Amino acid sequence: MGRDEHKNSNARKKQKLSQTPNHEKHDGVDVEFSQDMADHEDMEAMRRSEAADRRANHESKRKH
Repeated sequence: MGRDEHKNSNARKKQKLSQTPNHEKHDGVDVEFSQDMADHEDMEAMRRSEAADRRANHESKRKH
């Protein structure tokens, strides 16, 4: 047994976190939303998003 065989006894703790594959990354470009092209599900999603934003803003103001 050589000296360096004992260096990696905790190899499991030193494992690196996996990185996001390039094909799953996106450039963060926003998509244009048209009210004319929206269907019922889109409008419901917008209402839910706005309600969630109001709740989040209300919570953050209440904590300060």
